Amino acid sequence: MALTKHSRFTLNDGHKIPVVGLGTYAPQEFPKSLVEEAVKVALEVGYRHIDSAFIYANEVEVGRAINAKIADGTVKREDVFCTSKLWSCYHSPEYVRPALEKSLKNLQLKYLDLFLIHTPVEFKPGDDLFPTDENGKLIYHNTDIRDTWKAMEDCKEAGLVKSIGVSNFNHKQLELILNMPGLRYKPVCNQVECHLYLNQSKLLEFCKSHNIVLEAYGVLGSTRDVNWIDQTAPILLEDPVLNAIAKKHGRTPAQVAMRHMLQRGIVVLAKSFKPERIKQNLEVGDPLGGIYQEENILNQFSLSLGESSLCHIYQMSHVT
Repeated sequence: MALTKHSRFTLNDGHKIPVVGLGTYAPQEFPKSLVEEAVKVALEVGYRHIDSAFIYANEVEVGRAINAKIADGTVKREDVFCTSKLWSCYHSPEYVRPALEKSLKNLQLKYLDLFLIHTPVEFKPGDDLFPTDENGKLIYHNTDIRDTWKAMEDCKEAGLVKSIGVSNFNHKQLELILNMPGLRYKPVCNQVECHLYLNQSKLLEFCKSHNIVLEAYGVLGSTRDVNWIDQTAPILLEDPVLNAIAKKHGRTPAQVAMRHMLQRGIVVLAKSFKPERIKQNLEVGDPLGGIYQEENILNQFSLSLGESSLCHIYQMSHVT
């Protein structure tokens, strides 16, 4: 597969998505200004894919960075593939378009390139992002996801978004949409956690069979948020197999881990606030020479870990 940092995969609606993107999620303790500067740096060094979400609470900063780089001539709007996501309290059809319009206002953009249903799990409709009862337990709701999807389709037809998709869906949840009567547009992608410790091989096979692109977050290992992740879990970028391959080919472990996902036909999202790391992560599109010879090793490595108990550490639900 001849991939460069400028490569794009064609989505099932004809639009094209850059194969490498910058993720913008950050825990609350990180200043939002870091996200704004990271997006500026990313666009300056060549990224053309920025992934955001309403629940990240930094769409304003992401939009400010994108518009600043448009204003100074670094990029044109049509060059930047911008994603946002529908949060779980907005699944009721009457909330979908207003939620998208709210994201557009935050981002100061006229349209999105991609709008995703962030998660198949729905909370009580309204503006309380994490509604709880008197016992502090989340209040869930049960809007038919197919009705939510119809409202997403309406947004696409209204010109507010070019492509629509889902995130954190399993194959059965995808099938609900794919098999729904009167389907106008298939999901173009499914954004899920995917990395060497959680290879998502079965879900990838299903998505490919339906011409749905799999998009990976957490590609360098899950965000090690103490609220979600066992802190004794292994750190992917410290893995000895990965580091040995990276050292052999003069690359960083992150570059090898990301390139492996690209070779599988997966769009990758990487997060960093450090300019040098942001630049390095984009260079996975450059030829990696003998790394192709390591694909069997990486595939076996990923498969063995993906089927072991280790993967369950990384299957814990968390917002990303």
